[in-house]
Amino acid sequence: MTPEVPGWEALPFWRDGWPAVEAALAAEERQILPPEPRIFAALQALRPEEVRVLILGQDPYPTPGHAHGHAFSVEPDVRPLPRSLSNIFKELEADVQAAPPTGDLRPWVAQGVMLLNTALTVPAGTTGGHTRLGWLPLVRQVVTEVSLRPTAFLLWGKPAQALGAACIRPGAHLILESPHPSPLSARRGFFGSRPFSRVNAWLEARGEAPIDWAGALPSAASPE
Repeated sequence: MTPEVPGWEALPFWRDGWPAVEAALAAEERQILPPEPRIFAALQALRPEEVRVLILGQDPYPTPGHAHGHAFSVEPDVRPLPRSLSNIFKELEADVQAAPPTGDLRPWVAQGVMLLNTALTVPAGTTGGHTRLGWLPLVRQVVTEVSLRPTAFLLWGKPAQALGAACIRPGAHLILESPHPSPLSARRGFFGSRPFSRVNAWLEARGEAPIDWAGALPSAASPE
């Protein structure tokens, strides 16, 4: 059965790939993260035409209580922040002199920033455990669909860059590539790459509103 993903229902993945992935998830004996209602949160939050910026991650955080379906984002009460997210915040502060008050990045999503992982699930405690489960065709199709309209793509790390090269259709896009913000590679070029101000400059040049990268969720907000 196709999940409720308004605007994405026509992707071939739901016919060609989802039945096998669904069966594999059902057979998985380990705890799956994020929780089932949040697996497709990135697609449920934004229709294709609403995506202005796409940030491509790898797989969800493997620590229970962290992942909630948006790449790099965590639940608002998570402390300390995962190291990649902490590095993202360091670059934000250096670039635009601001950062969100928590690691919950859904205020970005509400402004048209899709936070998409190349694998939508992970077994608890096993980074990369679902890399070969069958999610990649879905992500490829999403990237291709998004690139039908001018979009800012932030491709952090070689896997994201390879996927972008293969799937982004030609167009009036902004494509920013840098090393991944992980502790292993952030100092090799992620720090100092200034992706956030560069995205806003591109949006404003197009006559669009910039992203408020320091935005916070309203206190009464409910999970998407």
